[in-house]
Amino acid sequence: MVHRTRPWGVPVGALALALVAAACTGATSGGETPGGEAAAASAPGTYAIALTDFALDPDQVTAPAGQDLVFQVSNDGTSPHTFAVDTGDGLKETAQLQSGETATLTVPALAAGDYKILCTVPGHEDIGMVGTLAVSEDAPVAAGATGSAGATGATGHATTSHAGMTVQEMLEGHRAGVEAFPAETEGQGNQSLDPTIENGWKVFELTAQEVRWETEPGTFVDAMGFNGTVPGPELRVNPGDKVRIIVRNEMSQPTTMHLHGVTVPNGMDGVPYITQDPIMPGGFFTYEFEVVDPPGMYVYHSHFNSTEQVGKGLYGAIYIEPRGGFSAVYDERIEVESTLFLGDGPTGFVLNGKGFPATQPIVAKQGDDVLIHLANDGAQIHPMHLHGFHFEVVGQDGFVLEQPYMADTLMVAPGQRFDILVRADYPGVWAYHCHILPHVEGPGGMFGMVTALVVE
Repeated sequence: MVHRTRPWGVPVGALALALVAAACTGATSGGETPGGEAAAASAPGTYAIALTDFALDPDQVTAPAGQDLVFQVSNDGTSPHTFAVDTGDGLKETAQLQSGETATLTVPALAAGDYKILCTVPGHEDIGMVGTLAVSEDAPVAAGATGSAGATGATGHATTSHAGMTVQEMLEGHRAGVEAFPAETEGQGNQSLDPTIENGWKVFELTAQEVRWETEPGTFVDAMGFNGTVPGPELRVNPGDKVRIIVRNEMSQPTTMHLHGVTVPNGMDGVPYITQDPIMPGGFFTYEFEVVDPPGMYVYHSHFNSTEQVGKGLYGAIYIEPRGGFSAVYDERIEVESTLFLGDGPTGFVLNGKGFPATQPIVAKQGDDVLIHLANDGAQIHPMHLHGFHFEVVGQDGFVLEQPYMADTLMVAPGQRFDILVRADYPGVWAYHCHILPHVEGPGGMFGMVTALVVE
C-alpha cells in the first residue's frame, strides 16, 4: 500500500547535514575615478554594476556626498534580477531584468553614511546579492563610469561572501537552520484534491489566485497558486478516465492552463490565441480530455505570462496511475511515495514551494522502498543529490525506462519529470539537495533547495 503522507518522527537534534561551503570572493571597490570638482557640479557620478548568479559586482561602492548617482546596471547572470539602493527613505530600484538586459538607475544625492545595495528578488539577498554603498564627504568625486563589471560576472563563480561575519556567527547560523528543520509555515502544497463524479466524468475545480506565500518562517513573497497553494493540489486519475478540469481566474491578470505531457485535444492545450482565448479575471474555462497516456507523473501549469505566473507558483501535479498505484507500475512494493517540485525565481529556491528549513523531510522506515517523483517547474537546471544512497532512475516524463540506471545525482532540466526508487536501508538523516551550491548554502547556513530523507 502506498503511504502518501507520514508524520515527522525523528528528534530535531538528530539532524546533522553538511554541504561544501561556497567559495568566498573578495570585495572590489568602485567610484574611485576622480572626475574633478568642476565635473561634479554639472554631472552626476556614474557607476557600473553587474548582476550575476548570485552576487553584485562590485558589492562595495564608494561615492561622494552631495552628488547625484547614476548606476548603469547589467544582468550578466541567467536568472532575473533587480538592483536597488536602500536610501533610508525607501528603495530606489530597477525593474526586474532578464538575462542580458540593462537598465539605468538614478539616485538623488545622499548624505554621508552606509547604504545597502541589493537584488530585491525574493531569496537573492540571502544568498549573496547584497553589498554596501559608502557615501562620505571626502570620497573622490566621480564623473564617469567606474567599478568592475567583469571578473566575477564573467566567470560566473561569484557566490556568497562571508565578509563581516565572525566564525561564531557562521556557526550559529548553520546550527539554527538545522535545529529549526522542519520549520512550520503557513500553507502546504501538493494536497490531494478529490474529484466529484458527474455523469461518468471526474471533475476537478482549480482557482488561480494571487497570494502571500510563506516560503520559510517569517518570509512572505508575492506568489500565485492554484487553490491558494504552491504547488497547487495534486490530481490523481486512472487510465481511460474522462476528466474535466474547471479553471477559474481570481487574479488581476489573464491566465490559461496547460497540461504538460498529457495528450489532450488541440482545443484543450491551453496556449493563448492558438488554442483558446485567455481566461480573463473573473472568468473560467473547462478543460476536457480522456486519459490515454501511460501511468506516470504529469504537470499542469499556466501558459500565459508564464515567466511570472509559473515562476510565482502556478503549477501542480496530475498523476495517471493504475488502480494498484505505482507499485504495479514499477513491480515493487512501494511503502512511501513523495512528490518534489523544484522551483526558482520570484519565490526563491524552493522545494514544493518552501525553502529550508521549512521544507518537509521524506520519512521512511528502514527497509522501505521509497518512490520520489521529481518535477522541475523552475527556469534553471537543478542537479539533485542524495547523501548516503544510490537511487534507481526508473521513469522519465511519464514513461517507464526500459533500462533503469543507478545514480546519486540527477540533473533535472526545466520541464522534466523523473521517478526515482530508493531502498531505505541505512538509518539516519540524509541530506537531499540541489548540488548547485549557491542554491542551498551560504555563510549563514543552509537555505533553499535542501531537504532530507529520514530513515527511522
